[in-house]
Amino acid sequence: MADLAREFAELLGAKGWLSGDGAAPYSRDWLNRYGIAPIGVARPADTAEVSAVLQLCHRHGIIVVPQGGNTGLCGASVVAAGAGVILSLSRMAAIAAPDRASASVCVGAGAVLEALHQALEPQGLIFPLHLGAEGSATIGGLIGTNAGGSHAARYGMMQDLVLGLEVVLADGTIWNGLRAVQKDNAGYQLRKLFCGAEGTLGIVTRAILRLYPAPKQRQTALLALPDMEAAVAFGTHIRAEAADFLNGLEFFSDFGLGLTMRHLAGLGFPLETRGGAYVLVELTSSSDLVPLADVLGATLEWGMEQGLVLDGALAMSEAQRSHFWRLREEQPEGQRLEGPQLKHDISVPPGRIAEFIHDADRLCQTLLPGVRINPFGHLADGNIHFNLSPPEDATGFDGRGGDLAQGLAGLATAMGGSFAAEHGLGRAKTALADTHRSPVERGLMARIKQAFDPDAYLNPGVIITTITPDQTKE
Repeated sequence: MADLAREFAELLGAKGWLSGDGAAPYSRDWLNRYGIAPIGVARPADTAEVSAVLQLCHRHGIIVVPQGGNTGLCGASVVAAGAGVILSLSRMAAIAAPDRASASVCVGAGAVLEALHQALEPQGLIFPLHLGAEGSATIGGLIGTNAGGSHAARYGMMQDLVLGLEVVLADGTIWNGLRAVQKDNAGYQLRKLFCGAEGTLGIVTRAILRLYPAPKQRQTALLALPDMEAAVAFGTHIRAEAADFLNGLEFFSDFGLGLTMRHLAGLGFPLETRGGAYVLVELTSSSDLVPLADVLGATLEWGMEQGLVLDGALAMSEAQRSHFWRLREEQPEGQRLEGPQLKHDISVPPGRIAEFIHDADRLCQTLLPGVRINPFGHLADGNIHFNLSPPEDATGFDGRGGDLAQGLAGLATAMGGSFAAEHGLGRAKTALADTHRSPVERGLMARIKQAFDPDAYLNPGVIITTITPDQTKE
């Protein structure tokens, strides 16, 4: 391995190759569940160097694991077994000047999402993907996991925001699909195959992303409702009345609110009445001509008349709007500070959110009486982050984590939903996929993997269980 490390160092230089203690910060996943020491961390400066790294690894039979901001929750961005190299795209973070007429921008895979937002702000443009980890999540990682975020119902998932890609394949071949057009039906939609592939089919190096005009108006409200049934009914109505302007429709529970206010300073309760559920609704428009306040006001009035909304407040300043959003976005942090937790990333048809939460609560209480449940997420697209804390006097989950995950996955599947809504499968959920998705579906995925990476050098064990490079030589 020493000779191999020298080859990498000669290829990439001192800034481009980290080993030993220098590689340690890259070696474990964000939840500290997966990861062994890699041979080293390759930090190429451009696409040609990515290609050279993959050619070298392919020649020596070395596993390659791409890594963005390492904020994923399913363990896909670290080496878990065997001799492997982590390929960090952090030095490939260039953000080109946006093409205003085409509403697009070319971005390096290592660009941080928040940096992209900041670069576009003076241009009067937005890239409409927002999530809690945007200060560290990178464009390549977001593409690899097909991230969703808070505005997916209006703008789509990451695959809907990607117009073109540049990708380096397992053997170092470069595919240049950097075409800045929405309509490109010249065969299979290759760019979409790499969205959600978690680095198992190729390494994304650059992307052309779709942009939108920045909002000129914004109306934000936080509402207290009696229960999730009321939240679903209100969500159905506001989607019908204001879908063209609906920028966010989020929900969280009173339990989650309590955790957040208990553990995070400066987050007081902005309403007079507590509820069983809370909804954060935000409307935006890029035109000053739209009577946005009237649209939101009419829907809130309807909700109160129907007995669905107990209390509510409109954000009268950016500080108040930020406070409302923090109450929702700090849900994971509030629960983390409470102690041990189990995270489940579920989606069901939006009309069945309340039904799922009710049935899932009953399932979890049967498996582990007293378990504390914190459901929150995206009301408009049916994505529920169904996170669990142990019973009050317990320090853990009594070994029931696997049973809880399997039970919740089965329930979501039976409702026509998914047990992997926006976090991907990674290493953590491959067994769930094998159990809850048909052999036909899993087989098709395995054949795609075989076509792109026949020797299984790219992130083996992620998404599907594949043979390792060593096994292919036996």
